[in-house]
Amino acid sequence: MFAIMKKEFKSYLLSPIGYIFIGLFLLMFSIFFIVTIFNYSVVNFEYLFYNGATILTFITPVLTMRMFSEERKNGTEQLILTSPRSLTSVVLGKFCAAALIMLITEAFTMIFFAILKYFGNPSLVVALSTLGGFFLLALAYISFGMFVSSLTENQIIACVITIGVFIAMWFLPGLAPALEPFSLINMFDKFPQGMISISEIITYVTFTILFILLTIIVLQRRKSVK
Repeated sequence: MFAIMKKEFKSYLLSPIGYIFIGLFLLMFSIFFIVTIFNYSVVNFEYLFYNGATILTFITPVLTMRMFSEERKNGTEQLILTSPRSLTSVVLGKFCAAALIMLITEAFTMIFFAILKYFGNPSLVVALSTLGGFFLLALAYISFGMFVSSLTENQIIACVITIGVFIAMWFLPGLAPALEPFSLINMFDKFPQGMISISEIITYVTFTILFILLTIIVLQRRKSVK
């Protein structure tokens, strides 16, 4: 797994993908930061991540759309399916590499915390709660995007489906209150309030594990018919 993770992580850094993801996120985050500070005079770091969660919805496919679809398109999927490494280690390696890119992105957002700390007194505890919840949301998004990427060889289709499902999740609570647990972005709302809810954590972790397993199943079935 670690060999795959290292290879995939290097591929993010040796290609524009990783830099595009980090750059897009920080650019849009910076815009929201400036607007929030000057228009609303808000100096709470955690408030910025309400917008950050929206940004994540649209740019997560930058990390995930090529994970397996590119392998299928280039014909290198055969090497994965016939590799002595287990499919589980391949999937986890790719997932962890993307998660590491996300972790680096979050680390950069602490620059904004430092700026706010200079002008005000943002709570470090609430900031850490927010970052933790945001990372769990990101992991859930990455796992789903990876699953969609395993279903098609077209990166654009993988991107559109992933974003479409994420947007649809926003409206689930409005359709029926019982669907609220499936709205990942709405569950994030508690973390910027400093509320670490066990139910939200369990839901994020369960969602992430589910789509990692589904990705493995998809690849295993494809391997069995080769």
